[in-house]
Amino acid sequence: MLTISSTRFKENALIPQAYTCDGENTSPALSFRGTPEGAKSLVLIMDDPDIPQSVKDRLHVDVIDHWVVFDIPSPASGAVEIEDGATPPGIQGNNTHGSASYLGPCPPDREHRYFFKLYALDRMLELFEGATRVEVERAIHGHVLESAELIGRYERPH
Repeated sequence: MLTISSTRFKENALIPQAYTCDGENTSPALSFRGTPEGAKSLVLIMDDPDIPQSVKDRLHVDVIDHWVVFDIPSPASGAVEIEDGATPPGIQGNNTHGSASYLGPCPPDREHRYFFKLYALDRMLELFEGATRVEVERAIHGHVLESAELIGRYERPH
């Protein structure tokens, strides 16, 4: 069974400040395990669906995309370990701010949930660097063998 976890925070727990806009703004260590047989690649998407309506209206989005990485080679061992501040091997897509990089949590109003979604695919996507979450999600349709999710929470200090 495919899983995604972090040594920096547990499921539905608070994401440490170091990994947010109030800290180092670097990605937390992640572990992908149980990659299914036949998987050719993995996709990692981190997003925030709890954004206020004013942000949705201003940016014309329903969620903020914080990190998009695709065409992560499927590991022969079934596991991938990503250290703090590292990007998984693969191709980075663009976050909502138009940058092909990690964008740490930075909620403007209250505590938000951050979804780290992992997909095992039966193919490489062969999209271009800077592809958006929407383009990646369209490309993975019909090719997902398994998926997993890790949720972290963050609220900015007052």
